[in-house]
Amino acid sequence: MDGLQTGPAPVGVYTCNPRLRLTGGSRAAASARKSQESCRRWRRPTGTDRVKTKSLLRTCALLLLMFGLASALAAPAAEKKAAAPAPKTAKKSAKTKEPPLPVMVWRGDHITARAFMRDMAADFEKSKQGKITLTAFSTISGLDAVHDGTADLAGSSRPPMLERPEENGTNFYPVAWDALVMITSSKNPVGNVTLKQIHDIYLGRIKDWSELGGAPGEINLYAVAGPHDGNEYTLRDLIFHHGDQAVAVPRLYLNVDKLEEGMAIDPHGLGVSTLSSAHANPGLKMLTVEGIPASTATVADGTYPLYSRLFLAARDDGRNNELVQKFIAYTATEPALAILRRHALVPYSEAPNLPTQNAERVAFIDARVYPGQVMTAAAPAGATPTPVSAPVATADYMVRMAPNSPATQEAKDRAVRATAEKKAAAEKPDGT
Repeated sequence: MDGLQTGPAPVGVYTCNPRLRLTGGSRAAASARKSQESCRRWRRPTGTDRVKTKSLLRTCALLLLMFGLASALAAPAAEKKAAAPAPKTAKKSAKTKEPPLPVMVWRGDHITARAFMRDMAADFEKSKQGKITLTAFSTISGLDAVHDGTADLAGSSRPPMLERPEENGTNFYPVAWDALVMITSSKNPVGNVTLKQIHDIYLGRIKDWSELGGAPGEINLYAVAGPHDGNEYTLRDLIFHHGDQAVAVPRLYLNVDKLEEGMAIDPHGLGVSTLSSAHANPGLKMLTVEGIPASTATVADGTYPLYSRLFLAARDDGRNNELVQKFIAYTATEPALAILRRHALVPYSEAPNLPTQNAERVAFIDARVYPGQVMTAAAPAGATPTPVSAPVATADYMVRMAPNSPATQEAKDRAVRATAEKKAAAEKPDGT
């Protein structure tokens, strides 16, 4: 038959020839034609098909490459993220190995708390030397707490009261020099007060601002109510030679912080605070005393008459005496001294002449408050002034302020000589 391959095709070989013409009507020819139609449907790939195939293969290869690269980059990040908590655990475990800081309790007045204790306690703890729990309330509460053992250290803005049994056996450590300042509202036009006027105001003899050179209006005298408060006690001791002097104060406050808050909104208010507490308060005005402003310079050289001391107090038999002594030593270091200066305080060691100048200071105050005479320091509250020699009063004051100071011994020697001379002069016959 024309165009028909009649021999059997080799096994596994199929030949598709598009040019093959199949004729005839035999069964073999029909089968051959059917096979030829299948060859036409499954034609050989053209050049365009090859290009598309290669492009598809390249795209797949690129996708696989990108997927592999992304996996390679993600693996270290995942490992790093999984390992991140490890340093925290190590750091936490390292912290737990550090021994806890020793702790002691401080209690005292708001003046010493604000002046230096808060900042010093924070720095002391930051330097890993110890931790201090602070409770600011009043001078007397701190000293009594040290006495009964519920506190290790007290803050006091006054020297010891030797007549109080609770203060016997307590050591007072001077830390800084401050200044007692008479304060009023910044809106009050009065700028100065004399020592005699302070005396008369507290006794109720001067009651109106016009007597101080201001506009007419009642003087609203403020004070801290706590017994034996540091500021009030020290001021009255300097003016009256008795810290417990009874005074005419109608407005009493729990502490000096509350006193200052009330003063700032009362143009007629008057009271006592300290340079360290009031110097940065824009709502308050610090009056000059005898025309002398309170400043670190006038405190350091003793020209401002109402300078005062801030103390820490503790007992040798206290349960945390070792830590207390460590903190006392810290108060003389440069970081602690910087804190004092920042709060307008004079470090105690930087004004070494003030204790020896106290006799002149007392004489300066007495000459203006009690011309020709002074009050004895032991006089009971409200007592009539008793004429005594200035050396005797000075010695008595120094004994209470610094009983072991060389200046105190000198003052006592002068008092003895003055008393002997006065006695000799009194026994000497007239006209001889």
